[in-house]
Amino acid sequence: MSQAPPYPVAWEADVVLRDGTTTHLRPIRPDDADALQRFQTHQSERSSYFRFFAPVRSLSDRELELFTHVDHTDRVALVAVRPGADDASVEDIIGVARYDVVEPGLAEVAFNVADSLQGRGVGSVLLEHLAAAARERGLRRFTADVLPQNGSMLAVFRDAGYGLRQQIDDGVVTVSVDLDPTERSRQVMADREHRAEARSMQALLSARRVLLVGPGPERPDGAVPGWQSAALLAQRVLDAVAADPGDTELLALDAPGPLPPTPSVRGLESWDEVPEVDLVLLSLPAERALGAVRRLAGKGVRGVVVLSAGFAETGPAGLERQRELLRAAHGLGMRVVGPASYGIVSTVPGARLRASLAERPPAPGVVGIFCQSAPAAVTLTATLERRGLGVSALVSAGHRADVSGNDLMQYWLTDPATQVACLYLESIGNPRKFTRVARRLAADKPVVAVVAGRSGQVVPPGHAVRATHTPRAMLDEMLRQSGVIRAENTHQLIDIAQVLAHQPLPRGGRVGILASSAALAALVAEAAAAHGLVVAASSDFLAPERSADDVRRSVEALYADDACDAVVVVDVPVVMPRGDVVARTVAEAAARSGRTTVVSVVGLHGMPDELAATAPDGVTVRVPAYSTPEDAVAALGKVVAYARWREQDHGAPVRPPGVDRPRARRVVEAALREGPNPDECDDGLLLDDARTAELLDCYGLRPWRVAQVRSAEEAVAAAGALGWPVALKTASPALRHRTDLGGVRLDLGDGDELRDAVERMTAVARAAGVEPVLEVQSMAPAGAAVVVRSVEDPLFGPVVSFGLAGDAVDLLGDVASGVAPLTDVDVRELVRAVRAAPRLFGYQGAPLADVAAVEDVVARVSVMADDLPELASVELYPVVAGEHGASILHAAVRVRHAQERRDPLRRALPA
Repeated sequence: MSQAPPYPVAWEADVVLRDGTTTHLRPIRPDDADALQRFQTHQSERSSYFRFFAPVRSLSDRELELFTHVDHTDRVALVAVRPGADDASVEDIIGVARYDVVEPGLAEVAFNVADSLQGRGVGSVLLEHLAAAARERGLRRFTADVLPQNGSMLAVFRDAGYGLRQQIDDGVVTVSVDLDPTERSRQVMADREHRAEARSMQALLSARRVLLVGPGPERPDGAVPGWQSAALLAQRVLDAVAADPGDTELLALDAPGPLPPTPSVRGLESWDEVPEVDLVLLSLPAERALGAVRRLAGKGVRGVVVLSAGFAETGPAGLERQRELLRAAHGLGMRVVGPASYGIVSTVPGARLRASLAERPPAPGVVGIFCQSAPAAVTLTATLERRGLGVSALVSAGHRADVSGNDLMQYWLTDPATQVACLYLESIGNPRKFTRVARRLAADKPVVAVVAGRSGQVVPPGHAVRATHTPRAMLDEMLRQSGVIRAENTHQLIDIAQVLAHQPLPRGGRVGILASSAALAALVAEAAAAHGLVVAASSDFLAPERSADDVRRSVEALYADDACDAVVVVDVPVVMPRGDVVARTVAEAAARSGRTTVVSVVGLHGMPDELAATAPDGVTVRVPAYSTPEDAVAALGKVVAYARWREQDHGAPVRPPGVDRPRARRVVEAALREGPNPDECDDGLLLDDARTAELLDCYGLRPWRVAQVRSAEEAVAAAGALGWPVALKTASPALRHRTDLGGVRLDLGDGDELRDAVERMTAVARAAGVEPVLEVQSMAPAGAAVVVRSVEDPLFGPVVSFGLAGDAVDLLGDVASGVAPLTDVDVRELVRAVRAAPRLFGYQGAPLADVAAVEDVVARVSVMADDLPELASVELYPVVAGEHGASILHAAVRVRHAQERRDPLRRALPA
């Protein structure tokens, strides 16, 4: 009796639909027969006809068995499910997608979506996930027969962005879909993901009716630990809403103590009294949270904010509670904020929301704030209040089990109330998606981020983050590549936000300085240079005995047309008390000219009224004030760097010609199937030279031929076949590339030289205790030797690196890295980012290297690494960059069974 096929757990996923609600996708199971029959009987005659070309009202027992018993290989079916409307413990199917293999590489596909959910994107997300499963099983193409009247299903195929062909025969449209991802299919997925996630966040932040579920007015005997803290959390929310109800009605179930006397807070006696609500705040011990979520079925809830802790951070049992909570909420169409959230706040006029533990709400403004832990939120809200900086929204994600900074960035991209995005991140669970979303947002609005720990590799308790093997500098590179302004701490985060929220972006890096002494002016100039700014000639300092006219003349000169791009004002009176002349005059000039301005004036901090003035268009402009000149200049320097990034061309994804992805996929699958188990090797399975060359050839990368020899005569024969002169190398990793240790002999022109080199190198190998296996290779044209690598990191995905070859370069860590996929501009900057790059550009009279050929090699490696998550590592070392072309002299490729990337080619919420 054959063994039943394993159930592919990795294909399960929670997804956000077009309307911002959620659902669960999974492979079909034999016990789904009843649910599938219910689904079919509820379908309209029209939908049944479109699916079966006949008005099928119910499925026969044979059909039910056929449809629910699949092998997850040649016959695959995925279902979208939600808890039943009548019984939440029973799942209802709301969509089905299936394929049946009809020939190698080709499968016939069919879809069916519940009538009540058509138009919400169920079909498109099912196609994404079914296509991902098909590619995993080696399929390259789908085919489907569709009635011409079934416009919605034709649109699902047409709008997916894959290569599409269709023809009509006998009144039926035959659609053929190529499953290899295209640039358009990736963009379609990203756009759909953006709209869905933005709508889910909008539903949370625009909630009008909020239900608070508390722990009850009294602590019963034998209550679980955490009851008292849950009661305090619930009471804090009640008090906060009562003090400032905003535009929200708060309903309280089992309120801890008497309700505040306000019409915006209403108590409920039981679950039966709960009406339809938009948002739910859970302030319950963790053990009771799941039951509360399940009782929200049918209440129209779009999101749950979990204020309480006691989940993943407590260990395996808490992690399982968290997973069950997420599964229940997503199945009911809800997003989850938390656990251990500080809450969410919106200050948009007419749609204010106060669902937070904060004692006072932040002032309205244009800065969006995302943070994770509640302590971080406390610090941020206190700093915002102290500085007088207003926000549009504040979301604390706690342990970030579901809602993350990526979701908020998706929302802020289309939120007119938010002009600056600020993130306090304690961990980054999906760097690839973060890079993609942040880059899109930063091109339109500034993004400022603090990452806890300088490396970004800190994993707080309760956060689900994969380990990373990348250097600490990888986080900086990822943020730079994304256009994100990295702040060193919360203090600097708000420093930068002050400029971005109230001042225009500077036009350049020329800074004018106005200081109250020559010494201060010199110190500010030094700080400006350290931050990449150029001090303009219009800079000046004010003598202690300056008059109002002196101040006015100096300010007018500084703000003259084309005098500078930004202004730094430092006023520190030593004897006389501070007056308002400098502050008032500078504020008026900044408002009038639109010149980016920052100040450091004794007694002023944040966004004070003394530094406010009215612009010609009637808008009030505020100049940010800082405690120290260094803080002011540092913030300005970050903003100038961002303004430059905004103006740059960031390029387009590299698409080198001559790439054969299907063939590459076959090579990798054959290697994994035929070779030793790669998972038993620490670094993966090392491909042999023939298979390495075949795989690289799929991406237009062609290493020079090499012959392995074990004797002098074999070496001479190989040299004759390859062509003189030749290089002789040892195949030992310990001696490879080591000219200084006798592991490499170059430019051998005849048999006698080669025989002598073989004898010497054999002796060197034996003395080093390694097998004397040698390699002969024709000499490549002279040039600079470089190294191109890619490593599949568990967290970041494919990390491509570039550097020049040599011990000194390796010891100094002179390597530049980037996360694939890369643009042509990314590749160009990667090659130029290393400190030794001048060696490629004629350093000290050396010939110019063919840098374009080097960039082509880097681009092809990045595309290969992005396409094939099975590539554990790729190393091209050395690549000799000559005057014409780049010669790959050695390549090593390792593969292993792929672990799904955090940003796969399918939409899914965190697992």
